[in-house]
Amino acid sequence: MKSTFVAYLLLAVGLVGFCGLHRFYTGNFKTGLLWLLTLGLLGIGQIIDIFLVPSLVRQANLEDRVHDLETRRG
Repeated sequence: MKSTFVAYLLLAVGLVGFCGLHRFYTGNFKTGLLWLLTLGLLGIGQIIDIFLVPSLVRQANLEDRVHDLETRRG
């Protein structure tokens, strides 16, 4: 289960140059790579993600639960 606190810590690390780590953590690898290569969309994406982190974590946890349920059935 992903933690919002950990995601915010990774976002804070992004504010000093390693942008996108919170997106890798929540399973958004394509946008994580985009953030990493563009310095968080020149900082604008990093600022927007301050508000989006809870929904990114919620979505990642939901996808993990669905995956767990599907593997138990089949």
